[in-house]
Amino acid sequence: MSSRYAPPKDLSSYAWLSIGAALGTIALKGAAAWVTGSVGLLSDAAESMVNLVAAVVALIVLKIAVKPADADHQFGHSKAEYFSAVVEGVMIFVAAAFIIISAIGRLIDPQMPEQLGLGLAVSVVASLLNGAVAWMLYRAGRRERSVTLVADAKHLATDVVTSAAVLVGVALVAVFDSAVLDAVVALGAGLNIMWTGFTLIRDSVGGLMDIAPSAEVLQTVERVLARHRRAGMIDFHAVRVREAGNRRFMELHVLVPAAWSVKKGHDFTEQVIDELVDADASLRISAHLEPIEDPKSYEDLEDI
Repeated sequence: MSSRYAPPKDLSSYAWLSIGAALGTIALKGAAAWVTGSVGLLSDAAESMVNLVAAVVALIVLKIAVKPADADHQFGHSKAEYFSAVVEGVMIFVAAAFIIISAIGRLIDPQMPEQLGLGLAVSVVASLLNGAVAWMLYRAGRRERSVTLVADAKHLATDVVTSAAVLVGVALVAVFDSAVLDAVVALGAGLNIMWTGFTLIRDSVGGLMDIAPSAEVLQTVERVLARHRRAGMIDFHAVRVREAGNRRFMELHVLVPAAWSVKKGHDFTEQVIDELVDADASLRISAHLEPIEDPKSYEDLEDI
């Protein structure tokens, strides 16, 4: 018998795309940093190394997250995606620390970059590559509600922002003939990257703590339930929804007349569940049927 729930999609092809982009940008930015000797471009290349590690982690996690439920993980493996986002956040911190330390060193001992025109051209190509891949990953991540892909997209987007800042800084070095500007821009880029890492970790921890979904999701659920509510006859309570990677798990109590047969109550509950899943395919629902006239049906509200 077919299930009302669609199986999770294998999104690992996007991780391979991210790995390819990371390898390409490492080669391009590393060459630009080597040719120019710019600490700004070196910091940009260092972040691409972190991108590669993060993309490999994302590939592993996406393969795990798509696995079906088993005896050891009876609610599936979708939460594995939060671990990838945490790792990406930590890796971003590592990149930021490297950039900041390098920038401080160059502030103390400024060195004038060389062959800036060639270095800038190579870095622009790498940034365009990263930007295109980040856009593709973000669209796919939002569409499929993949925490891993969204985190990877944000990671690449910070790389693009950093590259833009570095390019401006290196251009200013050429215009004003001041080596200090190279280090100042690299320092600012490092601090910006660190903030991105913090937000990724914060959001991932929220998911691991069974955070509730957005108000928009809860409103969608309520619209479905509201269609069936009948004063004194049909109601719902103890409605709880939690995020779990690309899935949402929902519990609710369905209150119906005690005079209804078990089959009638069961059929009604199945109908409501089908409508909820039609409204949000990511929902996995567990429902408990109760007689609306029985005071015991309301005792569980004290635990909410």
